[in-house]
Amino acid sequence: MTNDRCKVVIAGGGTGGHLYPAIAIAEEIKKQAPDIEILFMGTDRGIETRVLPLEKYYVKLLKTEGFVGMSLRKKITALFRLIVAFFEAYSFLRSVRPSIIIGTGGYASFVPILAAFLLAIPIVIHEQNSIPGLANRVLARLADKVCITYENSQSYFSKNKVIITGNPVRDKIVKAAKSDGVNMFSLREDLFTLLIFGGSSGASRLNDAMIETLPILSAYKDKIQFLHQTGNKDYEIVRGAYQRHGFSGTVTPFIYNMPEAYAVCEMLISRAGATTLAEITTIGIPSILVPYPYVSAHQEANAARLSNSGAAIMIREQELTAQTLSRHIVSLYTDASLRNRIRRDCKAFGKPDAGKKVACIALMLMKDKSQDYKQEYDRCLTSTE
Repeated sequence: MTNDRCKVVIAGGGTGGHLYPAIAIAEEIKKQAPDIEILFMGTDRGIETRVLPLEKYYVKLLKTEGFVGMSLRKKITALFRLIVAFFEAYSFLRSVRPSIIIGTGGYASFVPILAAFLLAIPIVIHEQNSIPGLANRVLARLADKVCITYENSQSYFSKNKVIITGNPVRDKIVKAAKSDGVNMFSLREDLFTLLIFGGSSGASRLNDAMIETLPILSAYKDKIQFLHQTGNKDYEIVRGAYQRHGFSGTVTPFIYNMPEAYAVCEMLISRAGATTLAEITTIGIPSILVPYPYVSAHQEANAARLSNSGAAIMIREQELTAQTLSRHIVSLYTDASLRNRIRRDCKAFGKPDAGKKVACIALMLMKDKSQDYKQEYDRCLTSTE
């Protein structure tokens, strides 16, 4: 890390919603500038500790944690960790000397971006949600450019910094084949596959709803199979329920290979995180979305954009029952024309070139922060098509 190669640092993680767009941006930068060295910064408590080593990226882990929803005692501990992490991040960035830092939100990006600002390193941040998170609302004041997913996010940021790019999606999401998913997850090719996941840590409410729904779907046990990510806490209970009711499929605490999981499924039940929606709209998957109702309202706003246009089915958590869920599952399974219509409308929301746009903005800033943005950005996009 002390060599003279041009370096890009990408800061973000904690959850897959912040990490996977970061990986997509890294992939696109490597496409456009293969000689650039890409380094990640994240938190020692996040999903990046598991995923980035598998992706062959170096990651500098900081001992930070979030403040939202914490008790006073835990907030004091988190503040102490934040101060220690800041000095560690500052030292790391000063030794690495990156040409730019890209933040993808969440508390994992806060300290690195702050340190980068004090070191006069050019900054780009990316906001995945329609309602920006606290970290990005603060960090946007320090950034040179702010990339956003949704047009209605513009009001939260300075007009001269904002560029609408969409939410970057990894190449693997688009290129994965169904046959790969069948083999990877030990599924049957002749059954209709329903994918269920509630984010990188699972979602107990979705798990409970599926357990209650299985008896109602007993008539379809020879027609439908499940691929279900449960999280560690509910894994044994959920797996036992599928076995008890005689359904085929695979239950796992965590799915590392989401591209293949998407490729093999004909229907999805999930939360409505911005990165999940970016992925399903890029490839077009008929989905039942159950927004997470706590901490932030952004998931419901994300899901409503699709459901109001007929591009997905939304069930609010307070309305989630076995009867409601089973009715929608059966409706989508039995009506191929409905699935096809939702798939078509879903893909209309996709922005497969989002990663290219963010990479172009970063590369432009690496060259010269003062040059004409519009001219260079257009040239960059044209050269990568």
